[in-house]
Amino acid sequence: MDFARYAIDKPVNTWLLIIILVLGGWWGINTVGRLEDPAFTLKQAVVVTPYPGASAIEVEQEVTEHLESAIQQLGQLKRITSKSVPGRSEITVEIQDTYTGQQIPQIWDELRRKVGDFQRNLPEGAGPTMVNDDFSDVFGIFYAVTADGFSIREIRDIARFLRRQLLTVDGVAKIEIRGLPEEAIYVDLPNEKLISSGLPLSQVISSIQSENAVQSAGAARIGDLNVRISNEPGLDSVANIEALRIGRAGSTEQISLVDMATVSREAVEIPDHEIRYDGERAFTLAVAGVADANIVEVGRAVSRALDDLREQIPLGVELHPIYEQHEVVDEAINDFIVNLATSVAIVIGVLCLFMGWRVGLVVGLTLLLTVLGTVFMMRIFNIEMERISLGALIIAMGMLVDNAIVIAEGMLINMQRGMKAHKAASDAAARTQWPLLGATLIGIMAFSGIGLSQDTTGEFLFSLFAVIGMSLLLSWVLAVTVTPLFGEYLLKVRGGTAGEDPYKGLFYQLYRQVLQGGLRARTLTVSGLILITVVSFWSFGFVKQAFFPDSNTPMFFVDYRLAQGSDIRAVARDIEQIDEYVMSLPGVESVASFIGQGASRFMLTYEPQQPDSAYAQMIIRTQDRSRIDALAERLRLELGASYPAADIQTRRIVFGPGGGAKIEARFAGEDPRELRRLADQVLEVFAANDKLIDLRHNWYQRELIIAPQFNEERARIAGVARSELAQTLEFATTGVQAGTYRESDEQIPIIIRPPDAERLNVERIQERLIWSAGEQRYVPITQVVDQFATQAEDTLIMRRDRARTITVQAEPRPGATADEVLREIRSAVEAIPLPPGYSMSWGGEFEASAEAQQSLGAQLPLSFVVMLIISVLIFGKVRQPLIIWLVVPMSLVGVVAGLLLSDLPFSFTALLGFLSLSGMLMKNAIVLVDEIDEQLREGKAGAPAIIDASVSRLRPVFLAAATTILGMIPLLGDAFFASMAVTIMGGLAFASVLTLVAVPVLYALLFRIKFSG
Repeated sequence: MDFARYAIDKPVNTWLLIIILVLGGWWGINTVGRLEDPAFTLKQAVVVTPYPGASAIEVEQEVTEHLESAIQQLGQLKRITSKSVPGRSEITVEIQDTYTGQQIPQIWDELRRKVGDFQRNLPEGAGPTMVNDDFSDVFGIFYAVTADGFSIREIRDIARFLRRQLLTVDGVAKIEIRGLPEEAIYVDLPNEKLISSGLPLSQVISSIQSENAVQSAGAARIGDLNVRISNEPGLDSVANIEALRIGRAGSTEQISLVDMATVSREAVEIPDHEIRYDGERAFTLAVAGVADANIVEVGRAVSRALDDLREQIPLGVELHPIYEQHEVVDEAINDFIVNLATSVAIVIGVLCLFMGWRVGLVVGLTLLLTVLGTVFMMRIFNIEMERISLGALIIAMGMLVDNAIVIAEGMLINMQRGMKAHKAASDAAARTQWPLLGATLIGIMAFSGIGLSQDTTGEFLFSLFAVIGMSLLLSWVLAVTVTPLFGEYLLKVRGGTAGEDPYKGLFYQLYRQVLQGGLRARTLTVSGLILITVVSFWSFGFVKQAFFPDSNTPMFFVDYRLAQGSDIRAVARDIEQIDEYVMSLPGVESVASFIGQGASRFMLTYEPQQPDSAYAQMIIRTQDRSRIDALAERLRLELGASYPAADIQTRRIVFGPGGGAKIEARFAGEDPRELRRLADQVLEVFAANDKLIDLRHNWYQRELIIAPQFNEERARIAGVARSELAQTLEFATTGVQAGTYRESDEQIPIIIRPPDAERLNVERIQERLIWSAGEQRYVPITQVVDQFATQAEDTLIMRRDRARTITVQAEPRPGATADEVLREIRSAVEAIPLPPGYSMSWGGEFEASAEAQQSLGAQLPLSFVVMLIISVLIFGKVRQPLIIWLVVPMSLVGVVAGLLLSDLPFSFTALLGFLSLSGMLMKNAIVLVDEIDEQLREGKAGAPAIIDASVSRLRPVFLAAATTILGMIPLLGDAFFASMAVTIMGGLAFASVLTLVAVPVLYALLFRIKFSG
C-alpha cells in the first residue's frame, strides 16, 4: 500500500490524525499520572509470632521452624527467611516472580489460612501469629512533628487531630503515625511494704486487674424491654487506683494501695522507639495515597489541608518535611521534561544545520508529533510519567528520528533529481517503508526481554518497553504519512534535473574514496574489524560493573548499632549527642533520627529496619547530592573514633529494586559457633581489602544474660513454681503489668514495680524475697535459686530457606564498585574450607544482578528468534540478514571505549543503552542492505551499486547518529542515565562506521562482488 500517496491525496484525514495527536498529547501531559520511579510489587509478607519469655533458640525450635514447615506448603513460595529473637519470631515470605500484583492478595489469603491452621500447634504462651502483608505501603508524604513543651496527652491529641483531618483529603488512603510518647501508670511498691502486708504479689496484681476488667453483668427484663446491666470499671482516675483496697477477703485486714505504694502517671521508662528531628523529640506523620492516584495532586491537596489547619494547630507545634514525594516528583519530572525538550531541540537544530531548515522542520515536527502521541497513549494505557518512561523517549530518540530522516532524505534526493514533490514522496516511502517497519519491529524486540521479564527488575522497567514500543510504531506511522505531507508543503528544490547527481559534494566524495579503499582491501578491513572487536571484548573485563546507580536524592542514611542487647536508652543518649554534631556540619540541611527501628517506608526502594533496641538510623538531608560522599566518609571516621563500641555504617539511596548490603557472603549450617567462625574468617579477608568499608555480619554479638539456677527440689517443698519465680524477677526489674487503664480510646498500662533504689541495682536481685505458698510467707529468693549465673548466648538466629544462615556484609568504598571488589576477594573467600554439611553462596548486588539477568536471559532467546525471523522475512534470503547480525557484536567497541574513558560502570541502564544501540545499528544496516539490493535489481553492477547505495545512506546515518549523540548530552548529568548515555554515545559513534564501512565490505565479501579500480 502506498501510505505516502494516500496521506497526500487525503490531507484532511492526515490532518485529523495530527490534530488528535496534538490535542491528545496536551491532554496527556496535563492528566497523566506522575511518579518519581515506577511502582513495582514487593512480593513479601512478614509473619510475626510473639512468644514472651522464650529464648531465641526456643523461639526458633518451637515456633519458627514449625511455622516455616507450614508456610513451605505454599506452591507460590520463592524464598523464606526468618529471624528468631527472645520472645519473638519474624518470618519473611517471598513469592515467586511469575505471580503478578493482581494475584498477590489471593496468595496472602492462602498464607493466612496456612498460618491460621497452625495456631493450635503453637506452644502454650505463644501467639497469636500476625501476617503483615501491607508493610510495603509507601508513605511518600512524610513529616516530622515537633511539639516542645506539650504534655504527652496533648501531643497524642494533636496527632489524633492531624490524622483525622488528613484522612478526609481526596486521594489519601492511609496515615501512619510513629514515635508518639507512651505513658504508663506506675505503682511503685517497696519490698518492705509488700512483705509487711503479708499478701502474695500475685494477689496484689489480681486485685488491680479484677477492679478494672470489662465484664458482662447480664440484663433484666422490665416489661417488654430487655435492659442491659452496666458494670462500669472501677478505675477511672489515678486517685481511684490509689484508693483501691487490698487485703484478705472477708476480713478487715485491708489497706489502701496509696498506703503501701506510690502511684504516678508518667512516660514509660523504656520506650519501644523514639524519633528526633534536628535534635528535638518528634513524632512522624506519614501519608500514603490511593494506589492509582496522581501523587503530585494528592501531595498538593495534603499541603493545602495542612495550610488550612494552621490556625487550629496550637502555637509551638511545627511540621517539618522529611520527604515530600510530590515535590520530588514534580521537580524531577519537570527537569526531565526540560532534558527531553533540550534533546528534541538539539535534534531539530542539527537537522536544520546539515539539511536546511525546511527538512529540519519537517523531521522536527514529525518528532514532536511522535512525542505528543506517545504521551497520549501513555495516558490511555495508564502508564505514569516517571523516570523510566520519560527516559525511554530519549533512549528511542535516535530510532524515532531515523524513520523520518530516511523518508525526508529520500524525498529530497528524488526532488533534486527532478521529481515532483508528490511523486518524490510516494517513491521515497514506497522504497523504504517495509524495511523501516521491519527494522522498527526489530528495535522494539530488542527491548522485549525487559518487557517480558517477570522479576522485580522487569516490573520496574516495564514502562521502558511499553513506551519504546508505542513510540517506535508511531514514529513509523508518522514517517510514512505525516512526513510526506509536510514535505509536500515545505520542501523546495531549485533547478533539479533528472540527470543531476545529488551526491557530488566534497563530504560525499571523501566518503566514496574511503569506502573504495575499504572495498579494495576487504580482507584487511574485515580482519581489522575482527581484531578490534576481540580486543574490545577483552577490554570489557576492565570496565566497572554495577547493578543500579545511586539516587539523585540529596539524602543518605547513617545506621548506628550498639552491641546486641543494648538498652534503647543508651542508643538514644548517643544519638542525641550525634544529632547535635551532625547539624553543625556544613552542607547538612536536616537530620531525622529513628531509635529502636527504622522509619516508615517513605519510598518504595527504602527497606525499614524491624524493631531492635540496639539500633538507630539517621536520615540526613544535604544541600546537594555532591556533598554526600564526603560527609558520609567524615561521619564514618569521626563517629567511629568517638563511639568505638558502636557499629556505624553509611548508605546511599539506590535507584531501582534491591536492598541490603552490596557485598554479601552467606554460610549455611547447623552449629552457630561454626557459623561465627566462618564469618570471622570472611571478615578477615574483607578487612585486608582497603576498598571495603562497613564490615559486619547479621548475627552480631552474642548477648549477655542472667540465668537463675532454679532448685526444683527446694522450690517444691516451699511451694514455689517457676512461673512465680519469673513473676517475682519481672516485678523486681522491669515491673509487671497489672491491668489497663482506659481513657477515651487510649489504653494505658498499669505497671507494678519496686522503687528505683531497689529496682535499678541488679545486685539487689539476690536480696529479693519470694512468696512461699507452703509457708504462707515470703522467703529469700536464694532458697529456691542456687545462683544467678551470667552467660552469653545467641539472641539473634537468622535462617534462610529453613537453614541457619549467617551473612557477612560489606560496602564498597566510594569510587569503587561492588563487582570490582568482589573480583578481588572472591577467590580468597571461596578458598575457605567448609565443614561437611555447610555451604557458601554470594548475595548482595551479585545475586540481585544475576537474578535480574537470568530473568532477562530467559526471555532473550525468544526475542532474538523473533528478530532473526523478521530480518529473514524482510529480505527472503539468508546472506543479507547474516551481514546485519555480524556487525552487532562489533558495536561493543565504541561502548567499551566510552565507558573506559568516562570511568563509568556498565550498569543495568547501560545494558538498556546497548540494546537501544543494537536496534539503531540493525535499522541502519537493514535500510542500507535493502538499498544495495534495490540498486542491483535496477541493473547496476555490483561495485557501483554498493558504493552508490552506501553514499546515499551517508547523510541519514550521520544525522541520526549526530542527533542521537548530541541529544544524550542532557542525560550525562543524571545519575541514573549517565552510563546509559555514554554507552549510546560511544557505541553509536562507532556503529555509524560499522554501518557505512563494515556493512558494504561484508556485502561485497559474502556476495563475492569484485572491485577493480
